[in-house]
Amino acid sequence: MSLLAFLDDGATLPEPASTERARAGMAAWRAAAAGLGADDAAFADALAAEPRGRAFLEGVLGNSPHLGQSLARAPDLLRTMAEHGPDGAFERAVTEVSDEACWRAGRAAAAARLRAAKRRASLTVALADIAGAWDLVQVTGALTRFADAALASALDHVLHQAAKRGVLSPPDQANPARASGLAVLGMGKLGAHELNYSSDVDLIVLFDPARVRHRGSEGPAQDLHRVVRDFIALLSERTNDGYVYRTDLRLRPDTGATPLAVSTVAAEQYYETLGQNWERAAMIKARPVAGDATVGAEILERLHPFVWRKYLDFAAIQDIQSIKRQIDARPGRRGIDVAGHDIKLGAGGVREIEFYAQTQQLIWGGRDPSLRPRATCDALRALAAAGRMGETAARELVDSYAFLRRLEHRLQMVADEQTHTLPEDSAGLSAVARFLCFADTAALADTLRVHLRRVEGHYAALFEGEPALGSADGNLVFTGADDDPDTLASLARMGFGDGSAVSAAVRGWHHGRIRATRSTRARELLTELMPALLGTLARTASPDAAFRKFDEFLGKLPSGVQLFSLFHANPGLLARLAEIMGSAPRIAEHLSRRPSLLEGLLTGESGGPPPTPEALCDDLRRTLASAKDFQDVLDGTRRWQHEREFAVGMRILKGDDPAERAAEALSNLADAVLAGLLPRVEEEFARGHGTVPGGRFAVIGMGKLGSRELTFESDLDVVFLYDAPEGFGAVSDGPRGLAASHYYARLGQRMASAVSALTAEGRLYEIDTRLRPSGDSGPTATEAQAFRRYQENDAWTWEHMALTRARPIAGNPDLCAAAMEGIRAILTTPRDPDTLLADVAAMRERVDGERHTENPWRLKHVRGGLLDLEFVAQYHLLRYAAQHPAILVQSTRAMFVRLGEAGLLEAAEAAALADATAFLHRLQGLLRLTVGTNRDVARFSTGVRDTLSRAMGAADFAAIEARLAAVQNRVRTGYDRLLAAPAASLQRKREGTDR
Repeated sequence: MSLLAFLDDGATLPEPASTERARAGMAAWRAAAAGLGADDAAFADALAAEPRGRAFLEGVLGNSPHLGQSLARAPDLLRTMAEHGPDGAFERAVTEVSDEACWRAGRAAAAARLRAAKRRASLTVALADIAGAWDLVQVTGALTRFADAALASALDHVLHQAAKRGVLSPPDQANPARASGLAVLGMGKLGAHELNYSSDVDLIVLFDPARVRHRGSEGPAQDLHRVVRDFIALLSERTNDGYVYRTDLRLRPDTGATPLAVSTVAAEQYYETLGQNWERAAMIKARPVAGDATVGAEILERLHPFVWRKYLDFAAIQDIQSIKRQIDARPGRRGIDVAGHDIKLGAGGVREIEFYAQTQQLIWGGRDPSLRPRATCDALRALAAAGRMGETAARELVDSYAFLRRLEHRLQMVADEQTHTLPEDSAGLSAVARFLCFADTAALADTLRVHLRRVEGHYAALFEGEPALGSADGNLVFTGADDDPDTLASLARMGFGDGSAVSAAVRGWHHGRIRATRSTRARELLTELMPALLGTLARTASPDAAFRKFDEFLGKLPSGVQLFSLFHANPGLLARLAEIMGSAPRIAEHLSRRPSLLEGLLTGESGGPPPTPEALCDDLRRTLASAKDFQDVLDGTRRWQHEREFAVGMRILKGDDPAERAAEALSNLADAVLAGLLPRVEEEFARGHGTVPGGRFAVIGMGKLGSRELTFESDLDVVFLYDAPEGFGAVSDGPRGLAASHYYARLGQRMASAVSALTAEGRLYEIDTRLRPSGDSGPTATEAQAFRRYQENDAWTWEHMALTRARPIAGNPDLCAAAMEGIRAILTTPRDPDTLLADVAAMRERVDGERHTENPWRLKHVRGGLLDLEFVAQYHLLRYAAQHPAILVQSTRAMFVRLGEAGLLEAAEAAALADATAFLHRLQGLLRLTVGTNRDVARFSTGVRDTLSRAMGAADFAAIEARLAAVQNRVRTGYDRLLAAPAASLQRKREGTDR
């Protein structure tokens, strides 16, 4: 018989994976034993000499470097086990850590004693396990029992130290934690007495404010937060002696928003109002493991109705089932490759057995107390006994659980790592097979596959027929306190660049951190929606941006139940909303600011015909009639404009309007805003400064506003003009009178601010007034006659080009008419053709030098783009308007039509350039609506490409690309023939003349 009596003669011992490591480990242990004294040296020599003892040592040392190091640091442990058995040796470790001298010692000494005792306890358990002396229940029970003792000792130590600092005053100085009011709940495997060899310990630390005897200057929550922080550090910090336990407090209520120590009042309130089913599942295993046992027992008793609900409606059962259904676990769905397989989280792994038991406990345990065991195998047996699962299934799952946990222990013993993954290389797998006493890797693989497939089959059949809540790309699990690795991989495959941010946000929704998900029903509906929601967002142009917009939108909803129910009943609505969030930045911004706009999607009101300009002006006038003050005017105008712009975008996205109608609708909208705001701004300004007797003010639209070619997110180019009967000598009649020039400059600033200021309702438009004579350096408003004189005498050619798109928008009708008469006179002034040609061509080259791009999707500045078209059209208007005033029109497309009708361009060329203008404007408007300023075509998603193809009337996206290339080539050719080549010829002629 061996010196180690617990070595059963019939037990199979592992062969060493490395005989060299076994020899080195044996030598190190014997040398360390010899250093203790003659008796230990003699024991070591004797054990090494006997065949059975030596085989055991070689099996341990040749497979686990970690156990070899532990034996060298505790060389007397085998002798203790020989004399007192594994049970006696383990009890000594528990006694060591529980001794009062341990927790009363200083920080360093207490840390060292805890770590030394942990090393002896873990080594004892490992040796008893490898020898076959203890079964799984004994192994996990011993690991858990020591953890309880170590946690209790560590808590006593930090509370004792807090008492010495005068922060707390424990009622029992001989046992600081006993009635401290502070309770530590063990969760997960610790709570279920199922700790593995290298487990983290999952904890929740709670305190009862009525029982804590607090003496600090701050509140108990702050001081107890520090106490818990010290407690965690004492256990988890790595020193020369190692660590005691890695600790995890992320299962506490609302992890991201609560301190390390949570009051029992706050915890109870959280679970009653926001607790999720995965937290109910976690609470099944909760038990007091350290601290004030009374507080621990009381809070678990109060949480009893939360965990064990006697009556469950269908939605609650569905949500419990979703814990499983979010995981991709259909038989045959995933291959089981032994190399690299995760036996905890992978297919057929430990987690599936645990979830099987917990989900059934949640469904049936409220009405049947016999179904509430904490331990997984006990729960499975209880479910079978109660007829809630088949006896064969329970027996097979228990058997597989024992095998997988034993394999898990061997993996962790090798290097004391919290690993659950099998090696990927053949040598590593061979070593694991030897450690588990298999003949070879094939034998291990065959046995493992039997267990994994068995578990996967039972797990997948659990809710057979229920729709999966994973995706085609894998798991979509948002339970727990941290990211699920498989879920992050799934999100990446779906196209999300920052899966961790998505996962964290979704967990925040489930934690009720936004109003929309604070009801249980809303969270249950949301769980069912997640695959469809994420799938639709993933198909947008930028999934991450779409998700952020949806998160912003969801955060502003007062309630989520109605909306989530609508999504369930109408998947098309969800797809439409996702398309907006990811494909229409401007519309998404409006919707995020005002979720009430969603009503237009629900009722279909956004699909009606666009209102006429007159109807828009009347509607805004009625809206502003009820405004209480000027701020209300600004906010009301913004709400009105955002609703109307949202409707325009939705009509385009849905195909109710052709894309080219958007520019007209958006221009009408801007006209109505400027016309509606100006009288209100003038009225508000007059409160302080009165009015200029006989003075007049006008807003002239320039650029895309003037040509009625606005797109989403366009700036408004305007010029503010004024006049007064007394000219520059006029003064306003208010209490703070101003000279006319100062008055109207200030009024122009007020008007620009009223349009562009960011209020709680957002911004209307950016205003650009740089087309006034002084650019951006002089007064905002220009006297009308001064404006005309400047244009007649001092303006550059490019400024006259800008005037070709001038149009009156708002203000005094007579001044608008006079201003446009002056502008028409300027545009019809005869010009030197050569000078005009040289100026226009030089300006185009200068712009190209500053903004050159080869990207064909930058439709304005690329050669063959909109700027080339505008320069050609405006050049011809300025050249021929004196003889053909009928060609004067603001729209670029209309300019080409008029030029063709007047015979100033060949009819075919004019028609081709007009069509090119329409095509590029239509495409530009759609791009602004769908991808904003992004012009990287490689990043256009399939959904965006389809939207563009549909709206452009193209067969597919390739057809758009082909049409774009052809149009830009035609425009470039036309520009070269009509402008560039004549300008180059003129330049050569001038250079020849100069020479």
